[in-house]
Amino acid sequence: MSGSTTPSERAFVLGLDGVPWRLIERWSDEGELPNFARMREEGASGTLDSTRPPTTPLAWPSIATGVWPDKHGIYGFQNLSSEYSHEMYTSQDLAQPALWDQLGPAHVGNVPMTYPAREIDGTMVTGMMTPSTDREFAHPPDLQDEIDSRIPNYEISLDYPEYADRLDDFEVAVDDMLAKRRELMRTQMDRAGDDWQLFFFVYTAPDRFQHLIWDMDRLLAHYKKLDEVLGEVMDYTDDHDADLYVVSDHGFGPIEDLVYVNRILEQEGYLFRREDDGTRGALASLGISRDAITGALNRVGITEETLVQSLPRRLVDSVAEQIPGDHALYDVDYDRTVAFVHDTGNCYINDTERFDSGVVSPSEVPQVKADIRAAFESATDDDGEALLEVHDGDELFPTDEDSPDLVVGGRGVYESRSGMADEVLGDTGTYDASHRSEGIVLCRGPSIAPGAELRGARVVDVAPTLLHGIGEPVPENSDGRVLFDAFDEAGTPAKTKVERTTLTRIESDEEVDEDFDDVEDRLKGLGYME
Repeated sequence: MSGSTTPSERAFVLGLDGVPWRLIERWSDEGELPNFARMREEGASGTLDSTRPPTTPLAWPSIATGVWPDKHGIYGFQNLSSEYSHEMYTSQDLAQPALWDQLGPAHVGNVPMTYPAREIDGTMVTGMMTPSTDREFAHPPDLQDEIDSRIPNYEISLDYPEYADRLDDFEVAVDDMLAKRRELMRTQMDRAGDDWQLFFFVYTAPDRFQHLIWDMDRLLAHYKKLDEVLGEVMDYTDDHDADLYVVSDHGFGPIEDLVYVNRILEQEGYLFRREDDGTRGALASLGISRDAITGALNRVGITEETLVQSLPRRLVDSVAEQIPGDHALYDVDYDRTVAFVHDTGNCYINDTERFDSGVVSPSEVPQVKADIRAAFESATDDDGEALLEVHDGDELFPTDEDSPDLVVGGRGVYESRSGMADEVLGDTGTYDASHRSEGIVLCRGPSIAPGAELRGARVVDVAPTLLHGIGEPVPENSDGRVLFDAFDEAGTPAKTKVERTTLTRIESDEEVDEDFDDVEDRLKGLGYME
């Protein structure tokens, strides 16, 4: 069912986190993935270019909104304040309305960065960044009761460090998580019935699997399970005359070394650490650590969550600065530091307007930024090959003056890290592979041309293409374009001018008062955080 002259009025987005085009192309050509092969034959397909950096918290909101991070407002896992403190980004930080805010009824499942759940016309089960299933993670609330009953021990994610040296067990755990996620999808399908306009469901299992296992035989076995899921969704969209979009937020590839970018800044004299003879260093030498202190507090019934909720944030951060812990930026001496890298590659100049302890005047920022970019780009391996890719934040994010100054990431087999280290290069440890910029986009349905090839598609192009394909207006401020190559020439979308609409920016002053320690541990287990 594709290439119909009658356009669809509904669409399904099947998200497959971290799936690279070259594996889909190879295995579908070889007949290993019959449903992906059908998607390519009966619909349109091609590569999908990700955000910079190509990471989950930036890319999924860009797919869902059709705008880059400077408009949707999410630049990573953690938001950095002027006081150098950190808060997890949540759905409250999403400034641009997503597809499920524009279409309804909508059913949204396991999409990263959707916690806490919004009250939408339909259902929502939050995904990555949800602290735990002990919290309210579904809308409406009775859906959570149904999930508890229908899917016992449903998990948002796995405790990845637990499986670092147990890859066989990890493979079993990922398969179990995939099966439970599939049952969640069916639960939401049952809830949706025939009354829906949008279905947006993400499987994060391939990303999680590939970080620790980059073995083609084991990967193919996992991809065959994804192909089965795809076949079920294809049948579902056929039954509902819906367009189907299969997308990944980024690609994947093997890594050989870690590059500690803050060490480069330190070597070049742009970053300074706190002196070891301070309180923090003295406590560390005595074996007094964050874990030791929190363990002692827990034994007497005082949790970190209680302390954070009861004490002023400035006091909490002040104490944390003195206690040896595992957050790299607490070791930085900001009174002397010119620049630092935060989160997944966001480099900030420590300027006096942006930061409380800034040392660089605004007039000096352009030259400092140019010098630091040159320092990053001159970092090479023993063969003279560049270690890093560097992008200008003003070019990537032109509408937001508070965006990162530079975005730095690993090049080729090198993966960048923002943690502090004594050497620029480090061993990858348990990590086999990591993100690449090239993901996938495949679409099929009443509006879509069979066998069409998509060229130059970007993550921000998915939302406007989907909207136009089902006869809905595209936001005026969209950064993406409609991929007209996807549409059947005889169909209405191919012959219709794009209608535009104005959306109101989402403003939220609500604070998400949550303990995200478990989330941080999971992110560290995947190498996303130090």
